[in-house]
Amino acid sequence: MDPSFDSEKVAEIHRHLHSHLPPEPALRVKALESLLVEKGLVDPAALDAWIEAYTEEIGPKRGAAVVARAWVDSDFRARLLADASAAVAEMGFAGQASGHLKAVENTDTVHNLVVCTLCSCYPFAILGMAPPWYKANEYRARAVRDPRGVLAEFGVTLLPETRIDVWDSTAELRYMVLPQRPAGTDGMDETALAALVTRNAMIGTDDLRGIA
Repeated sequence: MDPSFDSEKVAEIHRHLHSHLPPEPALRVKALESLLVEKGLVDPAALDAWIEAYTEEIGPKRGAAVVARAWVDSDFRARLLADASAAVAEMGFAGQASGHLKAVENTDTVHNLVVCTLCSCYPFAILGMAPPWYKANEYRARAVRDPRGVLAEFGVTLLPETRIDVWDSTAELRYMVLPQRPAGTDGMDETALAALVTRNAMIGTDDLRGIA
């Protein structure tokens, strides 16, 4: 850690600005970022690199690799469903954001959907940065009240008899969906399979079965 970093000073700045920042979350974040940059407490280039890494490289690509491994290795799949945190650690993806992780599997009769009703708890080390809609009040409320309708808006149409399980992600227990493997992919290796996996499929708002 930078020896010049003063956590108490940062906390004091945050308290001072809290009542003066605009109500929109994005504007509040931008205002706080600008102040921290101005005070020399944050390097904007480093911040941009961190966001890009978790958005494009570290996050969803890691999750896709986990899903692909589970599709081709039944023993790994069993370990993933039994203890997701330990399973992702096997692949070198251990970290605070992947701790307390539970994988739930889509089947022909059950579809899983992840939501966070109280905040934006999200295993970003595995799924990348949370999309804006995931943190929106409308998604958080309707995913619990009308999950079938929400899925339909994402283009996921399920049979009437398919059960939808909605999982509430928290700081103590985060979820990722293990989607069903697309038909016609038996000859594909892990790298090719991982390229088919979307972030939304690992949240439950995408259906990969017919994409290959």
